[in-house]
Amino acid sequence: MEYLENRELSWLKFNKRVLEEATDPDTPLLERLSFSAIYQSNLDEFFMVRVGSLTDKAKENDGKKDKFSGMTPSQQLDAVFTAVRRLQPSVEEALKKTMNELEAHGFEHVSFDKATKEEQAFLEMYFKRELKPFISGIVVNDALPFPFLRNKEIYAAVQLSAKKGVSIGIIPANTSSSERIIHLSPDGKRFILEEEVILRFAHQMFKNYKVIDRALIRVTRSADIMVSGRGPEFRRRMEELVDKRQRLAPVRLEISDVFSRDALDYICRKLKLKNVRVFTSRIPLDLSYLYTLQEYDNDPQLHYVPRSPRKPAALSDTRPVFQQVKSKDILLSYPFESINLSFIRLLQESANDPKVVSIKITLYRLARNSKVIDALCTAAEQGKEVLVMIELRARFDEENNIEWSKQLQEAGVKVIYGPKEYKAHSKLLLITRKAQGGGYDYVTQIGTGNYNEKTAALYTDLMLLTADRDIAADAETVFASLLSGTFVESTRKLLISPLALRPQVLALMDEQIELAENGGSGYIAAKINSLNDPAIISKLIEASQAGVKVELIVRGLCCLIPGVQGFTENISIRSIVGRFLEHSRIFIFGKDGRSQKIYIGSADYMSRNTVRRVEVAVPVEDERLRKRIRDMFRTMMRDNVKARILLSDGKYVRERRSREKPLNSQEYFYEEAYRRLEDKSSRQKQLRVNRERSASGKAVKKSAAVKKAAKAPVKRGRKKKGE
Repeated sequence: MEYLENRELSWLKFNKRVLEEATDPDTPLLERLSFSAIYQSNLDEFFMVRVGSLTDKAKENDGKKDKFSGMTPSQQLDAVFTAVRRLQPSVEEALKKTMNELEAHGFEHVSFDKATKEEQAFLEMYFKRELKPFISGIVVNDALPFPFLRNKEIYAAVQLSAKKGVSIGIIPANTSSSERIIHLSPDGKRFILEEEVILRFAHQMFKNYKVIDRALIRVTRSADIMVSGRGPEFRRRMEELVDKRQRLAPVRLEISDVFSRDALDYICRKLKLKNVRVFTSRIPLDLSYLYTLQEYDNDPQLHYVPRSPRKPAALSDTRPVFQQVKSKDILLSYPFESINLSFIRLLQESANDPKVVSIKITLYRLARNSKVIDALCTAAEQGKEVLVMIELRARFDEENNIEWSKQLQEAGVKVIYGPKEYKAHSKLLLITRKAQGGGYDYVTQIGTGNYNEKTAALYTDLMLLTADRDIAADAETVFASLLSGTFVESTRKLLISPLALRPQVLALMDEQIELAENGGSGYIAAKINSLNDPAIISKLIEASQAGVKVELIVRGLCCLIPGVQGFTENISIRSIVGRFLEHSRIFIFGKDGRSQKIYIGSADYMSRNTVRRVEVAVPVEDERLRKRIRDMFRTMMRDNVKARILLSDGKYVRERRSREKPLNSQEYFYEEAYRRLEDKSSRQKQLRVNRERSASGKAVKKSAAVKKAAKAPVKRGRKKKGE
């Protein structure tokens, strides 16, 4: 159908938008390197997860067709491989162009052949002394076993002379004893990569053979693992599965150059890969070294304008956060406001507050040196009831979360895991505190992003802090269900998947459809990361056909095509890709006014979020905060610098930029955070001045009154009896 898009192909379009930032002239040169590296790491994960999953589906049931495109798993794989191959020249050109422009600033990635004779002599000595002692070459042929090639690691592969058949030499090109970047100049800007040096001198590892051909190779393995369970044995099973993932089947082979067909066919046969899964790259196979290059030059012109999260203007330094939330709901916006001076502060204060009796939280991804974990351990050690639901199945964070769960248990925290067949992806915190005069007060936090101090400075997210008792009661219900392994079926205010989120979202959309059908102005808006839930897509199409105006900001994959007459002509979709990763989720139903309903939460409009995970969304009811969210959404809809518009033909084009009024919403929100803090500081300063003036005025009046009283004649009356 012309108004629907295949999930995998839509995601590749998103990654193309990431790559566009690597060539955008407005992106500083060294920052462009980051986007090249991000493109590659995104693609690695895509192959590990999505291609891995499609490969399994093709083996299990290749007749099952995709709901949106009608393609079988095998057809989807073919389309993916074709799309990736078409993008490769753009990937190579982006990096080469950036490196060429960086030469004016002293950067140069040198090939061995273009190095000076002195540098070549140095590199040969470097190989003998710093690399060769730590690597070993393995000869492989039909009489010798093929070695295990680790996921995403680089190997030098050489074809060796053989009287019969094919002989291959394999050398690991990742050494733990050296840096990957080998410096050829004092400032490090002129360099070569160690795998390139290993490949150049690979013949020295096979002295009894003649090297016929050579190339660097890199294998990507499937990471599509899933295990169900809840009990004490679940963590041990997860540890086993994470270890097993390192040995899952290869799904892609990358190679650095044209290589002997016989040798390549031999490697593919040993890896059980078809040639269609071989991808040639004329740039380094692993671009993670590009982040290191950014540290070699501090020229402001080569970097983004420095930005650091601001102290939240809504919070005072003089009162505990819990008390401030009791007075009013507080909305926090990251990375523009500091997570350390807001959420982490709340946790730390609560951990040390003798009146706080319990802290309950869901954890999905955490920073390496997590202050969240420290605060939770402190709270438990001080005798508070601390309940932590930690999701051990958070992909690529499994090992970290397993270790965090052990540390939490050692500190006395009650640790539970997600439901048996479902991940818990919610961002939910409930703090219970003894109230003055008896009873309890509650603060509930619901967010769109993880409790991760590192990503909170890189991802755009929203967080609501509220003392609403109905929301606290719903949060308590969520934790009770996580403890029992059941699902929440009904709530007072929160939207909670897998049972009580999608039905409510569809019902809210139905209200707007009914409004439009009765002559009103129906309106639906959302800011999400991804859209592929069939039920929600069908409802959006129905809304469009009823005349409801639908505005969507979808950063990543989007299986709905807007602007198709008769189906989606009332739908507009845009994507914002820029300096920060757009991660917040906002759901809006209805035009401005009391009837409008606004939610923020952890769920995207994806089936995995709406029906296969535990997610939580919260209504924003304070009009101050509702206005702030509306203003944020409108600002993003006006972004004409980093926004791309999805057209009815499935292509994304940049929003037409106004030369007079360019608007980069991410930079705007950072400047707004600065302004809000400055305005607060100005107000506080004015209040101090007013208080001082008032105090000064009172002192003057008092002084005048005292002087007047001193000059007045003393009235002496007759003494009363008894005085």
